[in-house]
Amino acid sequence: MSSKRISDEPAYVLHRHDWSESSLILEVFTRNHGRTALVAKGAKRPSSSLRPILLPMQPLHLAFGGDAEIRTLRSAEWMGGHVMPAGDALLSGYYLNELVLSLLARDDPHPVLFGVYASAVEVIASGHGEVLQTALRAFELLLLREIGLLPMLDAQTMTLAGLEPGTRYSLVAEGGLRQADGQDRASLTARQWVDLQASLGDGARFSDTLRACASVVQELKPQLRALLNYHCGVKTLRTRQMMMDLQSL
Repeated sequence: MSSKRISDEPAYVLHRHDWSESSLILEVFTRNHGRTALVAKGAKRPSSSLRPILLPMQPLHLAFGGDAEIRTLRSAEWMGGHVMPAGDALLSGYYLNELVLSLLARDDPHPVLFGVYASAVEVIASGHGEVLQTALRAFELLLLREIGLLPMLDAQTMTLAGLEPGTRYSLVAEGGLRQADGQDRASLTARQWVDLQASLGDGARFSDTLRACASVVQELKPQLRALLNYHCGVKTLRTRQMMMDLQSL
């Protein structure tokens, strides 16, 4: 029986590493097939048409096939758009990729999240400073919601009671959303959490979540960092540690 061949599949390269002197192993995020491993034969050769295309944060259409765990890349087409980002924007893109690699299983489609990722990449590629931080927080929230790891943000997790106006709440890895106490270093008001929840609802766009995060970026960052580290099983994600090391220099 011939193996199924996939063609014209929207995708982004998440990670690549050498497989042989002339070939690469790719981890790609595709719209309809989720995270997929591919071998790109001959992609390292100077004459290969794949060599300048298989880069992170670039919108691609791929053709691939095979029955093995690692399928064979047949062709790749760059879909145009932004130039390759650099500096903080590039590191931010690598951070998105590490999150997807860490939290999504292979061959598990997430077409909605793929659209969110594409929107986040577009913002990051042309952004800097606070815009990057806002885009990262919006993507983190939408990723956690998509894979079922984000509690409802308009109710207290343990009791399901509504949030009380004028009260501050914190998002805690093992306890969900709870009333903040004096030791919570970061928290948001009930109104801010409710607005964030509304921006994550059905039919909401990435721009809606981006807008909701804009005024609470600094308060959200440590809470989402702790939640993501908890679910990834690490103290610090590699790209985040790299960002901190560069900032210290």
